[in-house]
Amino acid sequence: MSTLQRVKCQAKAHPLAMDAVLAAGVLVCMVAGSFVEPRHRDSVSWALRTPDTLSLVLIALGAAALVFRRRAPMTVLCLTGTVSVIESVTGDPRAPVAMSAVIALYTVASTTDRPTTWRVGLLTMTVLTGSAMAAGSLPWYAQENLAIFAWTGIGATAGDAVRSRRAFVQAIRERAERAERTREEEARRRVAEERLRIARDLHDVVAHHIALVNVQAGVAAHVMDKRPDQAKEALAHVREASRSALNELRATVGLLRQSGDPEAPTEPAPGLDRLDELTGTFRNAGLHIEVARADQNTTLPAAVDLAAYRIIQEALTNVQKHAGPQAKAEVSVVRVGPNIEITVLDDGSGEDDEPDSGGGHGLLGMRERVSALRGTLTTGPRYGGGFRVHAILPVKNRTTGEDPA
Repeated sequence: MSTLQRVKCQAKAHPLAMDAVLAAGVLVCMVAGSFVEPRHRDSVSWALRTPDTLSLVLIALGAAALVFRRRAPMTVLCLTGTVSVIESVTGDPRAPVAMSAVIALYTVASTTDRPTTWRVGLLTMTVLTGSAMAAGSLPWYAQENLAIFAWTGIGATAGDAVRSRRAFVQAIRERAERAERTREEEARRRVAEERLRIARDLHDVVAHHIALVNVQAGVAAHVMDKRPDQAKEALAHVREASRSALNELRATVGLLRQSGDPEAPTEPAPGLDRLDELTGTFRNAGLHIEVARADQNTTLPAAVDLAAYRIIQEALTNVQKHAGPQAKAEVSVVRVGPNIEITVLDDGSGEDDEPDSGGGHGLLGMRERVSALRGTLTTGPRYGGGFRVHAILPVKNRTTGEDPA
């Protein structure tokens, strides 16, 4: 830390002590100046003189008032201005008492706003200069009178400049702190969004495949003794579903790797081009599904394509888990204007009124996906039994503003 920085730290820590040191220095300067008399003849010269007792008293009062200049700047200015006026009227020759008023005016200007500085500065300048010119022993045009005018103006201007610089530095500091807080909040928001997205993907993958594994394992256990061939086929479906789950989990977890980690094989995110494969896994598990597509081979943005796939996957998983063994499902994908509409219906009569009545997160994950794309999702029981999931997803890419169809 440099000497100047240490001095600034000490001044901030002990302002009264620093003001006392300043007052002592001003006192020494005013006392020294009161013993010197300028001569203006053929050349400029200086001579010693003995100041009046009143002048020394006024000097001491003006210097003592500066000790409290930060605590009560206006009061100190009034006091130093008063002793300066008295010295201007009575001093012959004058002592430099006005030095204390100039410093007090600087303090006021550095701690208040600009309009106050202008008003107080003009008033101080007018009173000190006017009293010196009108009631002093020197002619009104004397250099000492003009010096009072100049020094009061300099004090007010310097104080205003210091205040402006402090305000500028403070504004920059606050702006930097605000930007830092904004960056931290943005980073936390992005982390939260990414965690939520990964949680949705993991839920969709695990819920779908584990539900199929559970159903096929139940079938295998039921027919193991009487129909071993059917049990073997069910176990093969279990193996296929578990392998698919592991592959999708590997692809999802691969997103969490750091840039320096070894590369892991990943596969493209699933979309509606894999709808037949998805419904095939459910058909193998014993669910009767009918699929109707009228999307005119629309090429969807990646986010919309993935959301549509995951919505159908989660809806069919809920049908498999909650609708009952004899339930039938209908899946439709329709292009309607600027949107793609996904509908999954079932006619099940399961015990659960809502697929997520047991505390699951399937419907919540669907809503989050649809909300992220500015779409709408409607879910609820059907009249006469069953459940309906209806999602409207905008096909228009919000990033590019172009329709990919």
